[in-house]
Amino acid sequence: MELALKNNYYLAGFLSYEAGYAWEKSLTYERKYDFPLCYMGVYESCEHALPWPKASLVENHLKHPRLNISQERYFSDIGLIRDHIARGDVYQITYCLKLLFDFAGSPWRLYNSLLKRQPVPYPAYIETSDFSILSLSPEKFLNKDCDHIVTKPMKGTWPRGDTFVDDLIQRLKFGRDKKNRAENVMIADLLRNDLGRVGFNVRAPRLFEIAGYRTLFQMTSTVSASLPEEIPLEEIFGALFPSGSVTGAPKIRAMQVIKTLEQEDRRIYTGVIGYITPGRKMFFNIPIRTLLLRAGRGEMGIGGGIVWDSTPQGEWDEGLLKARFVTELSTHQ
Repeated sequence: MELALKNNYYLAGFLSYEAGYAWEKSLTYERKYDFPLCYMGVYESCEHALPWPKASLVENHLKHPRLNISQERYFSDIGLIRDHIARGDVYQITYCLKLLFDFAGSPWRLYNSLLKRQPVPYPAYIETSDFSILSLSPEKFLNKDCDHIVTKPMKGTWPRGDTFVDDLIQRLKFGRDKKNRAENVMIADLLRNDLGRVGFNVRAPRLFEIAGYRTLFQMTSTVSASLPEEIPLEEIFGALFPSGSVTGAPKIRAMQVIKTLEQEDRRIYTGVIGYITPGRKMFFNIPIRTLLLRAGRGEMGIGGGIVWDSTPQGEWDEGLLKARFVTELSTHQ
């Protein structure tokens, strides 16, 4: 990747969550993966005269939505995470389960249908001969321009109201909710620490911002820093990837706990998708609310930040709320 940039090429693609193990010896081990850890295209230009996928007239069939874990096992795992917190191992764990489903039809049409129903600021669509990635992400991983870098961790979820007035009330309640604010500031502090490993003038200019989407509210904060202009990619990703918003705190211990509890690889979920220019400008999202389609099957990770105040039922309900924009489509489009 560094060689391509030096030769004035552009890069665009993704890193899977499991690529983050490469930067920490306690997480690495010999095994084979069934999905790419790093997948980057190298381009002469940032714009290519390639045809967009044609709008398919074939109906999409999204059937048999199901979770990869039982409610009983999920409740048990939340209990184990709370035990880790009680012992002081961690302060927070972002724990993931998966929505699985069968899919037949046009991935491009499904992507457009989802994006139209729930517009987000950082969407992405990737299609290869082996898989398709449909990312409806509202979360920014990083935006680097010259020597300035900004990251915007998202932590905190709240349901929207059924009426205009109720919606305003729910937004106010969310903004004042102690649990969600505690989760959010904890991860913002983690990102400040991570940026401090490679940068300087670290600041958190905005905390507890609330964004509204069709089915829910989400809370974000903004953390920024200055970087040496020629800092290697490996140093940036080594310090920041994966984002603390998708692991918990402290990051390495949280990742170790996640590895023992989660049922399968996250793959693209909570990795990053984005691009890098020859001038070393970078933009990457965090692929949450992101579907991976391959061989007639689909999956979407659903994560929640578990803290001491978390309840198994509350976290389970929050996960179902986050999945609703897909489960509502488990018919025909």
